[in-house]
Amino acid sequence: MTRPGAFSKGQSGNPRGKPKGARHKTTLAMEALLAGEAEGLTRRAIELAQDGDTVALRLCLDRLMPVRKDRPVPFTLPPIETAADLPKATSALLAAVAAGDLTPSEAAELGKLVDAHVKAVEAADLAVRIAALEQQGAAR
Repeated sequence: MTRPGAFSKGQSGNPRGKPKGARHKTTLAMEALLAGEAEGLTRRAIELAQDGDTVALRLCLDRLMPVRKDRPVPFTLPPIETAADLPKATSALLAAVAAGDLTPSEAAELGKLVDAHVKAVEAADLAVRIAALEQQGAAR
């Protein structure tokens, strides 16, 4: 039994929630303050950057060319069809790092993908083996 005013399990206290497109009061206030000033502020930031202000320069450059979070990695992994193929893949990753073709962090990210793929291969193999055992049990 729930006490009065308590939420029932699995039911939100505000089922409709915040409407789509609703904006925070602080955001609305900041936009109101900056309304009509964006062009002047941008021009001033550019002038400061041109005069050697490194903070303004960084701000301008970050807007022109944001830091890339990720990039395609040209690397060919050997095929992984069973868990036994994993050492070939990890050896290829280590060799690419040693040769300077991949950074250690890129190899680590690719290693996570390899690990996820191996788990998927193992799960599929396990499902086939279970189905075969069930079929043998049903035949007896």
